Amino acid sequence: MKSRWLTVALAVIAAAAFALSVQAGRWWSVGGFEIGPFGSYRCFDGDCKTTGLGWIGGSERWMRTGTGVWTAGFLSMFLLIVVAGAVAARRVPRLAAKTALVSIATAAVTGALFVAQFPGAQGASTSVGRGLWLFGGALALGVAACVAVLRAPRP
Repeated sequence: MKSRWLTVALAVIAAAAFALSVQAGRWWSVGGFEIGPFGSYRCFDGDCKTTGLGWIGGSERWMRTGTGVWTAGFLSMFLLIVVAGAVAARRVPRLAAKTALVSIATAAVTGALFVAQFPGAQGASTSVGRGLWLFGGALALGVAACVAVLRAPRP
């Protein structure tokens, strides 16, 4: 019973971390801008705007990779919620866990490409934001939840 609820908690926390990292979490801060996989956000003198990634100077491939990270993060979130629901219902969702692992691996690859291709900002200091840390935590917790399901004894 304890391990079942631990697996549910891991999957739900990982799902929430994926959602927050790709939607609300910004991966880098440059000056007054926050940059995430699906766009950037700036707030000056109470005027807040959301913009795309084109102004940073990254390649089209980098911007498409950001969209891939966003999509893979939400798909992983959905699949981890499916895994958590099935485990909470006392089922052993092996297929859902395997599918979630593939989605998490895809998110890891696209996330690594997005970080590696980040163009930086000329003459401005860049700091790592909360979204990147949430994404890394979501990868680890999601894999742990799926491995726990796959290692569970067959009914």
